[in-house]
Amino acid sequence: MRFDDLSIEPNRVTFWGARSALEVRSPLPGVLRLRHLPTFVHSFRAHGPRQLPAKHSFAVVEEGQRPLTFNHEPGSNVVRVGTAELSVEVRLDQGTWCLRDAAGRELSRCEGFSGEAMPDYPVTRYRSRFALHSPADEAWLGFGEKVGALDKRGMRFTFWNTDVVPHHPDTDPLYQSIPVSIGLREGVAWGLFVDESWRMEVDVASEEPSLVRWESTGPELDVYLFVGPRPEDVVRRYTALTGRQALPPLWSLGAQQSRWGYENAEEIRAVIHGYRSRGLPLDCVYLDIDYMEGYKVWTWDKARYPDPAGLASEAAQLGVKLVPIIDPGVKQEAGYRVYEEAVAGDHLVRNDRGSVLVGEVWPKPAVFPDFSRESVRTWWGGLHRPFVEAGIAGFWNDMNEPACFRLVNANETFHINSAPALDKDKVEGPTLPHDARHGDKRHLEVHNVYALGMARAAFEGLRRLAPEKRPFLLTRAGFAGIQRYSAVWTGDNSSYWSHLELSIPMMLGLGLSGVSFTGADIPGFMGRASGELFVRWMQLGTFYPLMRNHSAKGTPYQEPWRFGEACLGIAREWLERRYRLLPTLYSLMWESSQEGLPALRPLVMYAPGDREALRMDDAFFFGRDLLVAPVVRQGRSRRHVYLPEGRWLPFFDLGQTGEPVEGPRHVLAETPLGTVPMWLREGGVLALTEPALHTTSANWTHLTWHIHVGRHVEGQLYEDAGEGYGASRVTRLRGDRTRESFVLERSTEGALPVSREKETLCLYGLPEPRELSGGREHRFVDGVLLVDVAADWTRLEVRF
Repeated sequence: MRFDDLSIEPNRVTFWGARSALEVRSPLPGVLRLRHLPTFVHSFRAHGPRQLPAKHSFAVVEEGQRPLTFNHEPGSNVVRVGTAELSVEVRLDQGTWCLRDAAGRELSRCEGFSGEAMPDYPVTRYRSRFALHSPADEAWLGFGEKVGALDKRGMRFTFWNTDVVPHHPDTDPLYQSIPVSIGLREGVAWGLFVDESWRMEVDVASEEPSLVRWESTGPELDVYLFVGPRPEDVVRRYTALTGRQALPPLWSLGAQQSRWGYENAEEIRAVIHGYRSRGLPLDCVYLDIDYMEGYKVWTWDKARYPDPAGLASEAAQLGVKLVPIIDPGVKQEAGYRVYEEAVAGDHLVRNDRGSVLVGEVWPKPAVFPDFSRESVRTWWGGLHRPFVEAGIAGFWNDMNEPACFRLVNANETFHINSAPALDKDKVEGPTLPHDARHGDKRHLEVHNVYALGMARAAFEGLRRLAPEKRPFLLTRAGFAGIQRYSAVWTGDNSSYWSHLELSIPMMLGLGLSGVSFTGADIPGFMGRASGELFVRWMQLGTFYPLMRNHSAKGTPYQEPWRFGEACLGIAREWLERRYRLLPTLYSLMWESSQEGLPALRPLVMYAPGDREALRMDDAFFFGRDLLVAPVVRQGRSRRHVYLPEGRWLPFFDLGQTGEPVEGPRHVLAETPLGTVPMWLREGGVLALTEPALHTTSANWTHLTWHIHVGRHVEGQLYEDAGEGYGASRVTRLRGDRTRESFVLERSTEGALPVSREKETLCLYGLPEPRELSGGREHRFVDGVLLVDVAADWTRLEVRF
């Protein structure tokens, strides 16, 4: 492939070949967009300028057009296009490009792109490909919800949202398709996002160790390139492009209980009473498909749930919110209001012949709303109204790949003799056929964004219906940008130790792909959990942003009291620790809404040049400062962990348990059943509160700062009412230590009044003070300096 011509505009440069095109733009600082069209023929004009076809993105929210620099020496085959932060060098004679940062360092190199357009029936079939050179020492992170280690090098993945029951540690594809990745070599990171909703595959240096190959079933490959140099820089840029999560309501960060099999309102009451009578924190209970009348979405089974509003009110008085499941499959039944409205409004997916497509999910038969269209999303969003008016607090979108157990009339397709019709009626997985019609698009193109459209419909509908509240949505399926609307859980896992361990790199991969609000079913959706597995999963789940206990019909009940008194006692301790951690977790979720950084972060995020940190994917940072190494293997009383460079304070079970250790080093920690090893980074800050049975306000009435004093200290805390869009306050701590003193200063922004009279500072790593100013009173106990300060304190000075 070669380019024979150029179109140069201030914010766009297009390279033209005989049947191909490459367009370069820059939507944001540090980001380049490269549209690869390998089989571009249909928009060439006989007269006038050539133009690329318009393209709609389901994922991108920031489409700025920044000015580009252009350099082409006379007689040279190389053209350089870019900005101050990064550039691409395009070879005209080969059609390849090289990505460089501002220092001229090569970050990536495209070895070429190619493709075919194959006339067929019912639609033309496409293949579009490009390959990147990848040195042997380059790690590949991200790729959304995928199995395997944190570094995905040597693996192959398919991006095609799939309902998998059960899934295993090597299952692919799964429920989410997020084609974004981070390359990491010699401590320098860069990012790549392939903005294509079509079915795609990627070979991450598996078949050829030096190549990463992408292939799409669409007519082009729309690629965004991000400069680092740190992994966190790439995540910030990617989420600026595709949107950041909204700050969730505080209650959604509390403990959640669910089961497919709570049969009626009395069981829901019994679950809530079971938590409260045992002094267990709880904020949310889910209602699975049994609450519906005949599995008809947006209905209630009046025999099982005679008074939904009354039940919601009773639960709310005990501090518990109700969240029902919502599936996209609409029962095809005459007289059923939702179905009749869907038909009258032309809101449904159709088969190739033009009839409404009929399948089977829980409702039988079922039809499917077409969420790719704004009118359908508006209609669906309005259907939330009776539930919101009944006091329902959030919604759980499931089966939204979309799942379809059986197709009824998908094969109503014409038979013709002029084309091989290879994709006619083709179905991949339990879903709709490739040729199903979504407005003017085919299912092959929009399958992966079906759940994104459903989540958008719900989110925007809730913003209209209850503008004073923050929407809470949970989804199983999604695409790039899903973080704008919904939390994500990792689907129908099982009560296996391997699934416990696998949940860590899966959530770290999602976090690096822009999705911060994540969780996995505790202690596994399917199977039978032992007491030990339950305890270890509760400990890990304490740090999941979404902490939900969930199980399936046909399995034992998994509420905390089902595993005996010993396990119940440990579970209570960890639930209380979860609520103690809420000031920090809430601040991390606010940080996600502002900067896009996840709450759970891989060790390599802050040690990008450390190969040992890269391989430690069964431990993580909770924010920036707390390193957590949960026990993920059966019968283990010791846990190996690697500590990166720095000084680390053992902080097991949220309390000091030893003297600081210097990294980098490997350590072996003692881990009896009730214990999780943790380390607080030198210079790090952790904000904790008192445990509670449920959340109330994020304007904390009790607050303790745990500070591992180093040469420099930094920490922050975000507070507000925990709900809505009112006043807020950001508190920042900055500290510096010299040989003679430590000075800690506090600053605040925002109009939210303080709700506490005092705060407590726990300062680790200081000698006994000779003099202290700025505190009300202090004491030095077992090497820890405890200082009580007024809530409006601004400066603390410790001399020693």
